[in-house]
Amino acid sequence: MSLELGVAVAAVAVSILALLATLAAWRQVRVLRRGQRAILGGSTSDVVDFAVSLQGRIDDLHRAVDEVAAGLTRVDRRVDGSVTNTSVVRYDAYQDAGGRQSASFAFLDSTRTGTVVTAIQGRDYARVYVKELERGRPSHALSPEEAEAVERAMAR
Repeated sequence: MSLELGVAVAAVAVSILALLATLAAWRQVRVLRRGQRAILGGSTSDVVDFAVSLQGRIDDLHRAVDEVAAGLTRVDRRVDGSVTNTSVVRYDAYQDAGGRQSASFAFLDSTRTGTVVTAIQGRDYARVYVKELERGRPSHALSPEEAEAVERAMAR
């Protein structure tokens, strides 16, 4: 075999190997592109652009969560300041009156701030008393029935 023929056979063998390597690389690129399309959803951007846009969306989501948390804090403050604890204590204010027609009502928020309303019913008259509470401290001394109404309201 001549030298030229040997070089030609070697060149053909190297070209066949190069062709096979190229086909294998092309197949791997196709598999990678198929995976990239699955991740990117058919987008024409590359994985880095996708990651950057994803990070931007995550940052937007964090801002939205912070806004919702701030809104919930405001709602919590409003709920804490609203009348959420109520109770009624019915009793007989006078021995000659029956049927437990007198009552004390407590209307309080979560900090024991609110109003106690008492309606005393006699045979021929009715009286209504209103007392304010500020963080559990009454504006006037509470009767035992009013104190019970406050304690029942806060126990709920």
